[in-house]
Amino acid sequence: MRLLFVGDVVGRSGRSMLRQHLERLIEEHGIELAVVNGENAAGGWGLTPDTAEELFAAGADVITLGNHWADRKEILPYLERTDRVLRPCNWPGDPPGRGAVVVEGRSGCKVGVVCLHGRVFAPALLDDPFSAADRVLEELRGHTAAVLVDIHGDATSEKQALAWYLDGRASAVLGTHTHTPTADERILPGGTAAVTDVGMTGPRDAVIGFRPDLVIRRLRTQLHVPLEVASGPRVLCGVIVDVDPETGRAWGIERVRLEEE
Repeated sequence: MRLLFVGDVVGRSGRSMLRQHLERLIEEHGIELAVVNGENAAGGWGLTPDTAEELFAAGADVITLGNHWADRKEILPYLERTDRVLRPCNWPGDPPGRGAVVVEGRSGCKVGVVCLHGRVFAPALLDDPFSAADRVLEELRGHTAAVLVDIHGDATSEKQALAWYLDGRASAVLGTHTHTPTADERILPGGTAAVTDVGMTGPRDAVIGFRPDLVIRRLRTQLHVPLEVASGPRVLCGVIVDVDPETGRAWGIERVRLEEE
């Protein structure tokens, strides 16, 4: 079976790109399940119930989040009502929502989806993502052999290390958060598909999705300059992973990049 994962959707630009292309990608590639990172879908920060519903209407089956998962307070009760929007499962305390789910794909195959957050360059309060992955994968054992993990984090080393740690236990370990796609997609020896960062879906002529002039001003002055999602041509970044539904082992991973002229 084929799984599609779309990288961080940024603002209205990313949402419109998803609406325009996701269903076609699903149909053309025979996608069993489409997972979308919606971390920045609402104006560049977080997710709202309305933007979540927009992503689902565009064709997403599961939405994963990241460090901005709770930025929009209206999303908190929504997370209690749905099992298809996932916040990081290694967030400390007892946050609303859930960090993993098993869902049925378009032909009835069951797929587990897990959302994790890295600790390197992140708040020290986060729980260990490696231990959290151990716990969640043990909970999913017996429900499905196919598991896709979204590891949201800054450090390439941490995301790569997690992929190696989960090699043979997860079907795919896919990095998000930096909004910059890496060209290291591969199948690890144990059958886990991995890529350090999938990239983003949103404005192409931008600095991680935001207006370059504002980002430059913030970096040069070290002052808090409010950022805005950029406009102009759009890009969609993702990966397609081929997985044996019986064993959960991946046998193919391919980057997807759609870009407007």
